[in-house]
Amino acid sequence: MNLLQLSRLPEQDREITLMHIQLDNQTILLAFVAVTGLAVLLQAFVLLGILVSVRKSARALLKEAESMRASIMPVLSTALPILQETQEILIRIAPKVELVAADVSDLTYRLRIQAAEIQDSAAEIVERVRIQAARMDAMCTDGLDAVDRAGSYVAGAVLKPMRQVSGVLASVRAVVGSLRSTSRDHR
Repeated sequence: MNLLQLSRLPEQDREITLMHIQLDNQTILLAFVAVTGLAVLLQAFVLLGILVSVRKSARALLKEAESMRASIMPVLSTALPILQETQEILIRIAPKVELVAADVSDLTYRLRIQAAEIQDSAAEIVERVRIQAARMDAMCTDGLDAVDRAGSYVAGAVLKPMRQVSGVLASVRAVVGSLRSTSRDHR
């Protein structure tokens, strides 16, 4: 009801209506307080449910952790001595490994130097062999040329007189042959 309608009512009714309006406001406030209380109570129940759920989860996680610890601890207890022995072995071997690495490095360096020296020596030997081969070729060529010249000289020195002797003999034969043929013709 608005004020205009309220002013038209008789005065006695106005008081009753105002009381209703006040009761209605009080009722509304009371309803709001009740709803708010119920909401807080509901929120408290939800929070209590979350608390119970979190506690259950925490207990389950603790049980899982304990079971994992129970299964891992024997493995760790057997692995720990192995790790300690391995560490001791590594501590003992480390200087030897470093020494071997240094020796291998030194050996590799020396092998490189020797390989370079061998390569230089091989190149020098190949060069000397090439030079000697060239000298041998020249010597063989000169020798064969000398043999050829000597053969030519011997051929010229021996064959020329032989040809001359052959020519003389051929002329003697021809003369004798012509004399014989003339003497037969004269007879």
